Amino acid sequence: MGKLKITETVLRDAHQSLIATRMSLDEMKPILSEMDKIGFYSAEVWGGATFDSCIRFLDEDPWERLRVIRREMPNTKLQMLFRGQNMLGYRHYADDCVEYFVQKSIANGIDIIRIFDALNDIRNLETAVKAAKKEGGHAQIAISYTLGEVFTHEYYVNYAKEIESLGADSICIKDMAALLTPYEASSLVAELKKAVNIPIQLHTHYTTGLASMCIMKAVEAGVDVVDTAMSPLALGTSHAPTESIVAAFQGTEYDTGLDLVKLGEIREYFMGLRQKYLDNGLLDPKMLATDANALIYQVPGGMLSNLLSQLKQAGKEDQLNDVLAEVPRVRKDAGYPPLVTPTSQIVGTQAVFNVIMGERYKTVTSEFKGVVKGEYGKTPVPIDPEFQKMILKGEEPITCRPADLLEPELDKLREECAEWIEQEEDVLTYAMFPKVAPKFFEKRRDKKYGVDGAHADAEAKVHTV
Repeated sequence: MGKLKITETVLRDAHQSLIATRMSLDEMKPILSEMDKIGFYSAEVWGGATFDSCIRFLDEDPWERLRVIRREMPNTKLQMLFRGQNMLGYRHYADDCVEYFVQKSIANGIDIIRIFDALNDIRNLETAVKAAKKEGGHAQIAISYTLGEVFTHEYYVNYAKEIESLGADSICIKDMAALLTPYEASSLVAELKKAVNIPIQLHTHYTTGLASMCIMKAVEAGVDVVDTAMSPLALGTSHAPTESIVAAFQGTEYDTGLDLVKLGEIREYFMGLRQKYLDNGLLDPKMLATDANALIYQVPGGMLSNLLSQLKQAGKEDQLNDVLAEVPRVRKDAGYPPLVTPTSQIVGTQAVFNVIMGERYKTVTSEFKGVVKGEYGKTPVPIDPEFQKMILKGEEPITCRPADLLEPELDKLREECAEWIEQEEDVLTYAMFPKVAPKFFEKRRDKKYGVDGAHADAEAKVHTV
């Protein structure tokens, strides 16, 4: 068996799950060199919502954050989360953008790129995987884990085989909605280990209170790596606590070899931050509660609260049960997409409309139509052609990989944001967040040159153009 490896998520998913990704680089810096000495298999530090949060709320350059973390943690593999053809934005990008993003991520310090697609459509991962391999990075593909009659072990095993033959270096079971139960974790891992030869990692959240038990059963079944979070930012919608998992396996054949005393020193630091977040209201104690409703309704916790707030706005909160009954029906109509960003919001919103309008699909959102049309890729189950016709009203469905319809766009994006570019990576920041990035670039320039200097600089640029 050998040692269990640990991926520490406190610098990315833990604070994304508990405090809306608001931990700043200044808050991380003092502890990075200590974390580097622990011996984690990897530290997840980037991607996901960190990029958006850096430029929208923290006035921080995400690329600079990555470079600083790389400098302070030379001995630890750095890992990021990447939405395949969506990069870190919310639409599909042309291949030249995806390749450039992967290249720049690895050049700035990323070792492992965890790549996933909301529909588990492998075609949406091809470009990112090839690019990561070309740059010498570790390409991990994450399976979006979900429940539903089509999501059998056979479905997951087949997908895992596709992943392996695409050339991925490892597979992650990504249980973002905390739907995995301990014995299911055990049998799923065992079957995947039989089917493929590349390492398997488990990523699960604590929302339903089962994460530690899932990890234990998965480890006994042969999982290679697990994601955990330092205890001050663990539990609730975050992950199982690192120290507890390390303690659980001490002295066994799975011993992680990590030092609890050293981890205790790191805990001390994050306890200070936790207190700060509680005091300033960033950390809502409600986020730390256990909610097993996800297992009953088979929808992620965040989706449940979204549905409720949409119904409240319409003054129809008494119809929550009708909406919860409608969600699986809408999901079935749409070809059983896994309920992860963005499909969870799309299916949920359509279910709300179906219920409050009193007639199914009387109002169809453009995003729902996009899923039915194939704009996001191939759904796990083909959509009924009659239903497709009704929703598309004469428009042709897309059957190819959606990005095949996109022209190269990097040069056009470079032109659009030419006035702000101070580093090559800025074009990627702009590509993903074209509305937010210019405001961030303006502020960055003002900080650098002082406001008057910025205007003088801008005027000088105009004259030289």
